[in-house]
Amino acid sequence: QVQLVESGGGLVQAGGSLLLSCAASGRTFSSFAVGWFRQTPGKEREFVAGMLRTSVNTAYADSMKGRFTISRDNAKNTVYLLMNSLKPEDTAVYYCTAGRRFFIASVWGDYDFWGQGTQVTVSS
Repeated sequence: QVQLVESGGGLVQAGGSLLLSCAASGRTFSSFAVGWFRQTPGKEREFVAGMLRTSVNTAYADSMKGRFTISRDNAKNTVYLLMNSLKPEDTAVYYCTAGRRFFIASVWGDYDFWGQGTQVTVSS
């Protein structure tokens, strides 16, 4: 079993940056594919970014490319999402996910574990 706990959300002005962290339990976490999703009220959950064991294999939603960076520190069992040039439309609850996959999944249900989410609010 893997537990995921996100942190780092908050209120930021447009154009600013935030670093989200996701701390994971479990000895085999370093072999898992990981991802970030986000959701706003009334909208479907949206894939943000994903990666496999190393940064050699990463994927981003088109609207996040060049602004967001996913990374991980396997020694610390932690996944990060660095968000730059934030826009008001980036306001959402951000969720960390992990799964026993050898590919980067962009569908929520393709992951095995999910965090509780952290709120990110970008003011204009």
